[in-house]
Amino acid sequence: MTAAKTGEYIYFDHAATTPVLPEVAQVMNKCFLKYFGNASEPHLPGRQAKKILEQSRHEIASVLGASDAEIVFTGSGTESDNMAIFGAAQANRKKGNHIITTSVEHPAVAMPCKMLEKQGFKVTYLPVDRYGMVCPDDLKKAITNKTILVSVMHANNIVGTIQPIEEIGSLLKDKDILFHTDAVQTFCSIKTDVKCLGVDLLSLSGHKIYGPKGVGALYIRKKTRIKPYIFGGGQERGRRSGTENTAGIAGLAKAASIAGKAMGQRAEHVSAMRQYLKKGIIDSIDDVIFNGHPEKRLPGNCNFSFRFVEGEAMVLRLDAAKIAVSSGSACSSSSVKPSHALVAMGLSPQEAYGSLRITLGYENTFGQVDYFLENLERIIKDLRMISPLKKG
Repeated sequence: MTAAKTGEYIYFDHAATTPVLPEVAQVMNKCFLKYFGNASEPHLPGRQAKKILEQSRHEIASVLGASDAEIVFTGSGTESDNMAIFGAAQANRKKGNHIITTSVEHPAVAMPCKMLEKQGFKVTYLPVDRYGMVCPDDLKKAITNKTILVSVMHANNIVGTIQPIEEIGSLLKDKDILFHTDAVQTFCSIKTDVKCLGVDLLSLSGHKIYGPKGVGALYIRKKTRIKPYIFGGGQERGRRSGTENTAGIAGLAKAASIAGKAMGQRAEHVSAMRQYLKKGIIDSIDDVIFNGHPEKRLPGNCNFSFRFVEGEAMVLRLDAAKIAVSSGSACSSSSVKPSHALVAMGLSPQEAYGSLRITLGYENTFGQVDYFLENLERIIKDLRMISPLKKG
């Protein structure tokens, strides 16, 4: 197996963000320099921008198995989640005020739900098992005649567990309840065909798929009632006002087109590295917990809790060894609280604090994994020697 290059900085934090592909940067640069027009204007530069916008919409729709008119471009995955939760809740408030979600959602879903509770909505937060998996039967029992929206993430951003979205979609199929899924971690990583999933709303983001930051999209199934919450010029068929980020949208579409075609090959390579990494850690380090579902998980996600050490200390030591990993979600990395997802799965706060999230990309190599394993074993040993939590 190929060894890591001398002096190379190794990036194992793809769940936080990914590098931008050269082909994506090239497409975006062309938009910045040549196709800079406002897509709302009727003149030539505007028409050129509009053409790129609609071509990009078609490419995203194709990957999702949706129609072009069902794709609304946003400024991020977070905005897409917020738009889905707030927009669906407000548009259907006359029908009911009950929302069902899970205890392991990304803050982009969890926080809007908390805010809606202050506005008189009732929210049920479904528990998960030790693998971070929600039970469809629990969801079924939670439904009332006031339930208007269900939001369950496609896969967890911390531990990578893939939720039974298709089963939940089938359960809700004949009910007058909107179904949203946050697919920011799964889009172009695993299959996200909206018809197979049975969802009405699906959120995605550009920077998780080797595209640019600052751009996302929301799939809104035809005839789904949703209120806009950004007002202005009426862009995106009145659902999301604001001059479209043509370059970012073109970059998102290019990244999605490339990833859609290479999805199977990428997943096979990344899954093999993940299994190799997992075995290497378990074989070489004691007092370790593998977090998340052993099989139903994202191809590149590995999450471990190492007893008697803190995640932040591991991250900093690994960074000094030229390796980037995460101790939790990058979106809440400034927080000193243990991961809510790990605690919901039954881990103690100490075990949650000692977690490390290693997320691999298709450009990573087995040689890089070997280098990581060598350094991790040494770092854990050093940290445990000075840890006040270590017994004996």
